[in-house]
Amino acid sequence: MPRPEPPHAPPSQFLGAMLAPYRTPDTKRSVWQLATAATMYVGTWVLMYYSLDVSYWLTLALAIPAAFFMVRLFIIQHDCGHGAFFKSTRAADITGFVLGVLTLTPYHYWKKTHAIHHATSGNLEHRGFGDIKTLTIDEYLQLGWFQKLYYRIYRNPLVLFGIGAVAHFAVVHRIPTIVPREWKRERRSILWTDVALVALVVLGGLVFGFRQVALVHLPLLVISCSLGVWLFYVQHQFEPTYWEHDDKWQYESAALQGSSYYRLPKLLHWLTGNIGYHHIHHLNARIPNYKLPEVFRKHPELQKVTQLTMWQSIRCITLTLWDEREQKLVPFSRLRRLRAEAVR
Repeated sequence: MPRPEPPHAPPSQFLGAMLAPYRTPDTKRSVWQLATAATMYVGTWVLMYYSLDVSYWLTLALAIPAAFFMVRLFIIQHDCGHGAFFKSTRAADITGFVLGVLTLTPYHYWKKTHAIHHATSGNLEHRGFGDIKTLTIDEYLQLGWFQKLYYRIYRNPLVLFGIGAVAHFAVVHRIPTIVPREWKRERRSILWTDVALVALVVLGGLVFGFRQVALVHLPLLVISCSLGVWLFYVQHQFEPTYWEHDDKWQYESAALQGSSYYRLPKLLHWLTGNIGYHHIHHLNARIPNYKLPEVFRKHPELQKVTQLTMWQSIRCITLTLWDEREQKLVPFSRLRRLRAEAVR
């Protein structure tokens, strides 16, 4: 089957002028979104706590909407990091730090690494920060057996969206040495987030009981971490997508070809802070999340991108390696075909 023709990236000047009117945050809308998301999250958490006296199955059921509300708060933190939520940098940084404690994501660490992700997404020479680890076929074949095993375990869906997702947010984000020594502000961000997190856990344990806090928060944490990693995965790991070497890499092409439009039901778009309009977000990260649907609706040229339904996104799970010859993501099973071709 022939590979689909990728969407053509309009000139930078055209895109810049087209998207510029949407860049300015609406303070009233931002405050309302923050207040409602925080209220729904805290309210659902409290309901989970009181449901412990009724049925733990009810507690687990309530963990699902609570996890989505946490994802919504994460998107607000994410917008603060891009300067897309408040006009005031100070207001954005304070809000982002507080939300970073709830989402287990140190704010300034995330702000910097995610900015690197936006500046290098789809660039084969600049993988590593803010990415799902993706190897080319040639890179994988050059690994030793243990490294190959590690990569296969890492890319296993149960690890990537389960154990690994929780470990990344709950454990890895607690370690200051995950960033270079010269990143002093980002290391302080990790340390202060850890301090605030310990204080929050102790306070919650004293008020609600440590056992009750664990019973309520652990399932919520598992679901929200899995949701977060899943959303990030389908935004860039799909076909056809975009990876290029440094000399050919282009920002607009990476945004339009290497970032998906995740076509979700309206409620799920709302719960996930419209992050499914990811190609528009990568074109201009200063656009607040609540303006992304409007941009998509008013500009048909931004609708001609790879669109993923929920069913189509599930099939992306098998994509694990970048085939530089065919310029596409492929599953591990492609290696068997390559071995067979080599034998012939």
